[in-house]
Amino acid sequence: MKKKIHPKRFETNVMCACGEKFISTGSVEEIKVEICSKCHPFFTGKQKFIDSAGRVEKFQRKYGSLDKQ
Repeated sequence: MKKKIHPKRFETNVMCACGEKFISTGSVEEIKVEICSKCHPFFTGKQKFIDSAGRVEKFQRKYGSLDKQ
């Protein structure tokens, strides 16, 4: 393997938007994430519907309701 081409490894602090914090390894010292295993619907069993910026309404205005067929 070539020397001096690999990034340095750090003990990385990972912070989620839900407030969860944990330590991992990575090429940067700090990572901020929006969703983690403590708040992800797959792991919690609770479904969250997140409609950011009205995308559902925008789609329905553009293409109409799919119930009309």
